[in-house]
Amino acid sequence: MTIRFALVWVVLLTGTAMAQLTSAPNQPPTQAPNSAPDQASPVVESARPTLSIPAGTRVPLSLKQAISTKTAKDGDPVYAETAFPFVVNDRVVIPAGTYIQGRVERAQRGGHIKGRAEVLIHFTSMIYPSGYTVMLGGSVENTPGAEKTSMKDSEGTIRQDSDAGRKAKSAAEGATTGAVIGAVTNGGKGAGIGAGVGGVTGLAIAMLSRGADVRLEPGTSIEMEIQREVTVDASRISARREVIVRD
Repeated sequence: MTIRFALVWVVLLTGTAMAQLTSAPNQPPTQAPNSAPDQASPVVESARPTLSIPAGTRVPLSLKQAISTKTAKDGDPVYAETAFPFVVNDRVVIPAGTYIQGRVERAQRGGHIKGRAEVLIHFTSMIYPSGYTVMLGGSVENTPGAEKTSMKDSEGTIRQDSDAGRKAKSAAEGATTGAVIGAVTNGGKGAGIGAGVGGVTGLAIAMLSRGADVRLEPGTSIEMEIQREVTVDASRISARREVIVRD
């Protein structure tokens, strides 16, 4: 009886399990974790076209504000504008009217006895008519629009020309004036004394005065040299600056 009872339970359990398997709904196959998605993956945007401005490029600029060693201080901003378009491989890379910004690195006034006035300017950024801004390293290569100045070194230091001749002329004019006054007041003997006194006085005045300052007026033509290669986005350099006309 025990064996029969056990066999009956085995049959019942087997039938129940088969019924559950038969009645279960069909399940979709599990998707492999590494299978590709149904939708196409987004396309990666292609790299934008670029243009390069080689180191050593010289760009003519027009100064937008006056700079004088009499008032300039280290760190003062400098503003200029390109006066002519710069072209590479038949493509305008720097259009005319592009703003160039820089700063005064060093300003020195002329001395009383020696030492000429000097100013060192470095350019730091370039703002295209579209507003696109590019950082750069630039220095002054030449100042064709500035009178009585010259370039001192490769860093771009602008130096005032020597005014030793002007001081010598002042001393000579003083001697001449003294001689005339001495001759009038004391006759012939007073001319020599007056010349000596006048010469010393003229020389003293010349020595007490400072040397001439470097002064660059608004609109002065200067030439900027780009010190290191600059890469620009070709798609952002051609837009024109908007002009608002008001009634």
